[in-house]
Amino acid sequence: MTREQSERMRDSVRSISERPHSQVLIIGGGINGISTFRDLALQGVDVTIIERDDWCSGASAASSHMIHGGIRYLENGEFRLVRESVQERNGLVKIAPHYVKPLETTVPIFSTFSGILSAPLRFLTHKQGKPQERGALLIKMGLMMYDSFSRDGGAVPRHTFRGKTKSLEAHPRFNRDLKYTATYYDASVHDPERLALDVLRDGLAAGPHARAANYVEAVGFDGGVTVRDNATGETFTLTADLVVNASGPWTDLTNRALGTDTAFMGGTKGSHIVMDNPELLEATGGNEIFFEHEDGRIVLIYPLKGRVMVGTTDIDADPAEPAVCTEEEVDYFFDLVKHVFPDVHVDRSQIVYRFSGIRPLPGHGDTQPGFVSRDYRIVPGELDGTPLLSLVGGKLTTFRALGEQLGDAVLERIGASRATSTAGMPIGGGRDYPKTDAARTTWLAAHSDTISRERADALLERYGTRAASVIDELDATSDTPLTNAPEYSREEIAYLVRTEQVVHLIDVLKRRTSLAFTGQVSDALLDEIAPIVASELGWDAAKTEHELEHAARILREAHGVNVTRRKETATPA
Repeated sequence: MTREQSERMRDSVRSISERPHSQVLIIGGGINGISTFRDLALQGVDVTIIERDDWCSGASAASSHMIHGGIRYLENGEFRLVRESVQERNGLVKIAPHYVKPLETTVPIFSTFSGILSAPLRFLTHKQGKPQERGALLIKMGLMMYDSFSRDGGAVPRHTFRGKTKSLEAHPRFNRDLKYTATYYDASVHDPERLALDVLRDGLAAGPHARAANYVEAVGFDGGVTVRDNATGETFTLTADLVVNASGPWTDLTNRALGTDTAFMGGTKGSHIVMDNPELLEATGGNEIFFEHEDGRIVLIYPLKGRVMVGTTDIDADPAEPAVCTEEEVDYFFDLVKHVFPDVHVDRSQIVYRFSGIRPLPGHGDTQPGFVSRDYRIVPGELDGTPLLSLVGGKLTTFRALGEQLGDAVLERIGASRATSTAGMPIGGGRDYPKTDAARTTWLAAHSDTISRERADALLERYGTRAASVIDELDATSDTPLTNAPEYSREEIAYLVRTEQVVHLIDVLKRRTSLAFTGQVSDALLDEIAPIVASELGWDAAKTEHELEHAARILREAHGVNVTRRKETATPA
């Protein structure tokens, strides 16, 4: 590597290129790869993680924003997964309370006995058969079983059932043809990307033996893993005693790039839309509405950040192709809203954001996508003598347990022992998070000397107790609200760019903030934020314009956001 190449490298990339060997190299920076990185870093393992795009930019960012036990997995007979999922859900509410919060979920039910005869067939064969909504009796049985797994010693309330009259009193905009509703508790994660960043920072804080670089892609193997810095195009080689492939739905593609053909994966596409529709938001009553549509798909209508998210689909997909929410899927979402809220008007002008991703499911032959296991397994292999572990499957809810299990598999193979468990260990801004009104009042009083109490409260909600470091930065500089998104400030954005491995403008819009998700990105906001990012990263005018065009293209083509900058003509730098 030349001196010129070294000088233009990011610090995170330089840290791995100048010391290219580690005990463990993890490929894939979604939530499960990051969780494994944190687990190993806390054991003192010399571990490196790389991600070809931004952190948590693939399947993890395209989730339904739920931390859930998976009540429908009971019908698949996946009792181990349900038990682990509800245990992890209950645990995350405690160790990451800034991002994972209890979610009251209501199921509208339109029949009493429907599905009783087909359910055993689905359980035994995992074939969909003729679409048929599950009725009250079947849902009641499922929820009774779910309660037995889920209640955390009574901390989680039991489910409740209501008849038609009480149901319509609670949700007067519901379809009047319904017969019952069932309500139970799962959990939400409003910011999965920020949760992943907290997990990553925990790993990096373990010490210099833990290193991480985004926008670094594994492109080959020749005595070591050949990687390319996708921000500069520079290539170099990393070596490790063991390689972990945690690249989610792209696991087979990564293995192929490394010279070993596998056929582990069979992912399915899931799409969502985010709507600015106050009428629909009010109709939900603050509950997630979770139900089986007429075609047998499990779908949701979910109030989130002052918007309503509607999803999801479950369609076989090719991970080599970009996943995009189609107009046919939008029509499907509108149909399901009309099924539950027939007098609430919805149209395309209310969609502020749409997104789609591929679930990291195992290959499943002719099994219907909805019945493919969401469980995970670890498959050993090798790369020209270097041990390889490929992660197949996994879901957002179980990331901590998966990281520990995969960590144990790594420790066994490198001859190391576990020093600590991550069970019960607070994550990021969940450490010392105030869980009562009195504790919150005390925290805010201690952190609102130079900013208002309301502003400190907003930052606590956004970052958990890591807001303290943001507030320290604002105390030392200023806190100038953005003109086009005044809930954020210029100095806050600059701090995120400096401290959270931002490489592109789109990283700020989609993953360091919620600006894209909530539909706040406009041409004016792009022009306001781009100079802040440019100043921190040293971009000249041409690079800044290139980044503006790059961000606008992604927002238009992948997310349906109405920004009008001219189309990008060059490959992103």
